[in-house]
Parts: sequence; C-alpha cells; structure tokens
Amino acid sequence: MQDRLQLAIELARRAGGLLLEGQGTNLRVSKKGATDLVTDYDLKSEQMLVVEILSAYPQDAILAEEGTSSESAPTDAGHLWLIDPVDGTTNYAHGIPFYSVSIGLMAGDRLLAGVVYDPSRDELFHASEGRGAWLGDQPLQVSETRVLEDSLLATGFPYDIRTNPNNNLDHFGELAVRSRAVRRLGSAALELAYVAAGRFEGYWELRLNPWDWAAGALMVREAGGVVTTFSGDDKVLEGDETLLATNHHIHDVMLDVLGQHR
Repeated sequence: MQDRLQLAIELARRAGGLLLEGQGTNLRVSKKGATDLVTDYDLKSEQMLVVEILSAYPQDAILAEEGTSSESAPTDAGHLWLIDPVDGTTNYAHGIPFYSVSIGLMAGDRLLAGVVYDPSRDELFHASEGRGAWLGDQPLQVSETRVLEDSLLATGFPYDIRTNPNNNLDHFGELAVRSRAVRRLGSAALELAYVAAGRFEGYWELRLNPWDWAAGALMVREAGGVVTTFSGDDKVLEGDETLLATNHHIHDVMLDVLGQHR
C-alpha cells in the first residue's frame, strides 16, 4: 500500500503541474450536461494518470471520471484506483484557482489510501489506512468546535440542480442560518481535505461519485472525523448517494437537520 501511496503522491504532483500549464490558456471546454464541464486538460491529466498507474500495476483496476478506465474489474482482494483528474473543472475552466487532483485507492470495501493535491497552493494532502492524514509532513486533526452555531461548513450542489427538486437548496438554507457560515467552493475533494485539516467543521453533498470523495473521506476518518450517509450509515460506498463528513462533535445535530429535509 505504501508503494502505491507514494506513486499516487508523485502522479498527483505531475498532474497538478500539467493543469498549471493549461491554466490561463485557451482551454477547449465541452459539456457533459447542462452545468457539467470537461476541458482538454481533464482528459490529458486523466490519460497520464491511468497510463502511469497501469504501467506500474497492470493488475490493478481503475475507475476514472472521464472514462479512460481499465477494462479489468477488481476482485475482492484486488486494488481499485478512483481518479478525478480535475476536481473542480468549472472553477478551472473559468480561471478560478480552486481545484484539485484526487486519487483514491481501495481494496474491496476498504479505503486504503488517498491523495488530494491543490496545485494552485502547492498543498498536498494524503492519508493511508491506520497511518493518519497529513498535509505534507504535518499531521492533520479535525476541529474541536463542538456546536453547530460556531461551525464553518461547506457543501456543493448536484449537476441536475435545475431539474431535480432534491437539489440541496433546502439543506443549504437551513444550515446557513444555524451555522457560522456555509461555503460552496466547488471541489469536493478539497473541501473534505479541509474538514480533515480543521478548516471546516463539516461538509455535506448529494449525488457525488466515488472518485469525488474516496480520497477525502479517508482523510477525514484518519484525522479523527466521521463520514456517513445522511441516514448515519458509515458504509458510504453502499449508501444512498449522500455524504456527510464532520469533526464528529457536530455530526449528530447535522444528521438531524439533514434528516428533516429528506
């Protein structure tokens, strides 16, 4: 696992460098949905990551956002890489420097390792099962804030916000008036890393994909936090496409609020 984690760290930095090269250039942007964008650098980053991982570990399986995944399926004992080559593509396409490269590693239903790299700030978050979460060589610890009213939260909105009434606007409104503030920054992986780092007390979202949260969820847990579905189930992979990550102190009260609006 540690060899794979080291590879993920090296590749995340390489992918981040590639994204910085494209930042500010005339990006080719296309739509996967009404508000779901993809750029040519999403594809370049993902292709590099997939090629390098399979070159080092050809027996491993890959699930990547833009579809250049391996054809093999992981066995229960095998490794699955979950890759988001640009988490925060809308920000990236608009020249907003808040996006990341996210690489998670699983075996069966276990999250083994995760890397989230913010190239704009050169911040590399990483975690491995049972070995803690880190920003560079500094250990991460979730916030000790104990009440919702003093908590800074983060969230995001699903890509079908225009057509699906279950679009998080009700949760946002309720928690905005019950917390210190709610931020919507546009990169789930980084927002989860910020919970692990104690910068946010909590983060919630609907209808994320595994490559969005796999690395960040492990970081929160390894930093002393809690990650569940809105129903309180800690088996998020088998859950209902909802995710709540907190410093554990405010988890139950956030579950209560989110449950009222399900």
